[in-house]
Amino acid sequence: MTDMPIAEVKSHTELVQKIKDLENSYLLLYKSGTDKSDCAYQNLLKAAEKVKDTNVFIADVSQVRDIHPVYNITSAPSLLEFNKTNYVNVIKGCQDDNYYAALFENAVYVAQAKKEGKKIPSVTVYSTPTCSWCNTLKAYLRKNNIRFRDVDVSKDQKAAEAMVKRSGQQGVPQTDINGEIIVGFDKARINQLLDIKG
Repeated sequence: MTDMPIAEVKSHTELVQKIKDLENSYLLLYKSGTDKSDCAYQNLLKAAEKVKDTNVFIADVSQVRDIHPVYNITSAPSLLEFNKTNYVNVIKGCQDDNYYAALFENAVYVAQAKKEGKKIPSVTVYSTPTCSWCNTLKAYLRKNNIRFRDVDVSKDQKAAEAMVKRSGQQGVPQTDINGEIIVGFDKARINQLLDIKG
């Protein structure tokens, strides 16, 4: 099991020890032998192999009992995101490996940019899988090396409601750039806010 991109932890104390100096790390709390947990573990492994310099740990909740209560986690699988020992976010259930890889790439990119003293724009795209303009917008952002969080409002009812509340619009794509909402693929405005030339 050497040279694996994922390491197992056996206690909360061990977890804290391993992540205390890491800018970004992830812990998958899973229950071995269940379909969703096995799915999350396999996809996470694929993603960690794709994205080097990713710190991913796992803990089986049927053996490690002292981690999930600390972070109020009541379902497995759950992927916890940390900045050093600060608990930042949780992603529940099984996601596909591209989702996990995008999450890891974004963390690596942000850490690198911070090192270089660059200001990172906060960009969230609200989209649905069947929306062609959403895909065009995301491809445009990727082409210009703009990191963004993609929220699928067809699967996340709370995010969909929050999006409509902020913009007054139900249509997608909608993009939140540093707190400013852009409805549709308004290339000129996106270029202006993200300092994209062209």
